[in-house]
Amino acid sequence: MKKTVNNLQLLNAIFIASLLTSNVIAGKVITFWGLVVPAAVIVYPLTFLMTDIIGEIWGKESSGKTVRNGLICQVLALVFIGIALVLPIAPFATDFQIQFAAVLGQSVRVIVASLVAYSISQTTDVVIFHRLKAKTGRGKKWLRNNLSTMTSQLLDTAVFILIAFWGTVPNIWIMILSQYLIKVVYALLDTPFFYLLTKEIKES
Repeated sequence: MKKTVNNLQLLNAIFIASLLTSNVIAGKVITFWGLVVPAAVIVYPLTFLMTDIIGEIWGKESSGKTVRNGLICQVLALVFIGIALVLPIAPFATDFQIQFAAVLGQSVRVIVASLVAYSISQTTDVVIFHRLKAKTGRGKKWLRNNLSTMTSQLLDTAVFILIAFWGTVPNIWIMILSQYLIKVVYALLDTPFFYLLTKEIKES
């Protein structure tokens, strides 16, 4: 991937889309590969791949800016959802308010959980990734990609699920382990894409 403004904007757009989508769908608990996990597990791991690619090509400052912008977007989403929930419902749409609140009302707790977990895990990911990069140079990309992601996703999974689902789901520790195992598999599977997308690092 060439080091262009357009490519950086595209990666940031994918990052934000994945982040906000995961907040909305995380309230749904699904069975995935026979494991019980939040639905966000299907999309949230993309955020770590995006910051790793941005960090590899554009550097620590750019990946850090992506993380900070993601935090701002999540706060705005929380505010906007909160406003939408308290706005008066149209008389003819009263029946839809229950479904609307059921879906987005739970997102408030989910987004709060996501904000805390996100701040800890994404910052950890950037720090570990660039410390390893400083030690290994251009080599061993698989090491910094996987080790930074697996470590930060362990923190993200534990913090997020404890805040978002404590008291609402049984066997919460099994849910944490299940989601983390899936994220580890994702981290391993995205390694070829990391290599592919960071193969060509040139100025346009």
